Amino acid sequence: MSQNHQHTLATHVSSEGVGLHTGAPIRLTLRPADAGAGIVFRRTDVARVVEIPARLSHVVDTRLATMIGRDGVTLSTVEHVLAALWACGVDNAVVDVTGPEVPVMDGSAGPWVELVEQAGLVAQTAARRVARVAAPVEVRDGDKRASVRPGVGLSVACAIDFRHPLITQQQLSLTVDGEVFRKDLAHARTFGFLHEVEMLRKAGLARGGSLENAVVVDRECIMNPEGLRFQDEFVRHKILDALGDLYLLGAPMMGCVELHKAGHALHVALGRAILQQDAVEWILASDLPAPVAARYRPRVKPAQGVALAG
Repeated sequence: MSQNHQHTLATHVSSEGVGLHTGAPIRLTLRPADAGAGIVFRRTDVARVVEIPARLSHVVDTRLATMIGRDGVTLSTVEHVLAALWACGVDNAVVDVTGPEVPVMDGSAGPWVELVEQAGLVAQTAARRVARVAAPVEVRDGDKRASVRPGVGLSVACAIDFRHPLITQQQLSLTVDGEVFRKDLAHARTFGFLHEVEMLRKAGLARGGSLENAVVVDRECIMNPEGLRFQDEFVRHKILDALGDLYLLGAPMMGCVELHKAGHALHVALGRAILQQDAVEWILASDLPAPVAARYRPRVKPAQGVALAG
């Protein structure tokens, strides 16, 4: 299997969970896709199946999660599964979803990484592309900012600042590839504050939220009986979100990303600014120096007995 070729899933695999906001059971199925197709989500619960490409041009909302849409049909909370597909090296896939949001699972990307590993990967005949940042780009919203500059591989430096004694300021800088993602980021869960959860529920949202799929912070404690998975789980999840959002560029990124108090809105704004300012070069993974190209190779074992796909 050529590591510099595009990859798709070797077979279809499914998992079911609840929607964070609807509380309804939702089934997600990952399917193989043709070379060059990219990641395409499909709402299969509507009268006529609607395909929504996972691209920045299809983002329609970023207030509570990253929502994509097409022809009046939307799909929310795509960032965790996109981060897992990026980390596993999946270039092309169809993602069928039987509801208006991706199931939240345990609030992390871990279950989606496991689902991809269950399917296995197969190399395709087309060469893999990388989105190499060629010039600095920055976006701001008050004291919040997100920026990227040229660099070797992909690194993310993230800082968050919450006025809460259990979170306060957290900072983390990582050079990220699939292996680092699995070890240091994939299992970091989404989080929220108890008073915010209560407000959302009064507004008819967060119906599926529970201590099984999010870290919930009260005034004085972490409410989850098992506590945190990482001491700085909050900032790790913010990086996870950013990686999923930036995969909406349509290819793995090469550059140095810096985030300060950023969220989905700024992640998407940064991606759009990169494209609008023509600050990216689309290069073949095979043209990268061998040590750099190695960072962009899939970290999922190939499916046994599956031939190179078209």
